[in-house]
Amino acid sequence: MKTTIRKAKIEDAPKLAELMNLAGEGIPAYLWECMADPGEEVMAFGTRRVAGTESGFSYTNAHVAERDGAIAGMLLGYRLPDPYETGPLDEIPAVVRPLVELEALVPGSWYVNAVATDSAYRGQGVGRMLMEEAERLAAESHATMLSLIVAEQNAAAHRLYEKLGYQVYARRPIVPFPGCPHTGDWVLMKKEIEPSP
Repeated sequence: MKTTIRKAKIEDAPKLAELMNLAGEGIPAYLWECMADPGEEVMAFGTRRVAGTESGFSYTNAHVAERDGAIAGMLLGYRLPDPYETGPLDEIPAVVRPLVELEALVPGSWYVNAVATDSAYRGQGVGRMLMEEAERLAAESHATMLSLIVAEQNAAAHRLYEKLGYQVYARRPIVPFPGCPHTGDWVLMKKEIEPSP
């Protein structure tokens, strides 16, 4: 079974929203619930948000791994601005504030915002393939560094990133939210790369 990677399309939005929420440890659904219209189902709002082009969570920033016509995994990533202006931190939801503070430490890096594999395809190399794609996209964008944030308790992801050459750079305490699966810190990891000529 061959796995191919392609740019995401707007019709992928429902699956992307599901995988982004998985990668985001439930934070996306928590925020979407706060933003949804009264009575609107959370994932319906998330799908609408992903189908738009305004936020970082847009399908336009995503790539999908596809196997036999099904989406096996998803990568969401882009270059962070340089300089990185956080704006007033007290206007950012508390749960996201530590993530924004960490992003601000690596301006201009190619940021792996989210990477997730569908449960049916775990352990089959899909995540590694998507991380290799992130490196290719980063080099293509002339970035000299990739960055990502992972919960320190997410040991499997932490191990994969270390194997791929990422190193711990900084950390901030996780701000708990309803259904938060982790305690401890968010860990910013980075990897230096050679940009494409």
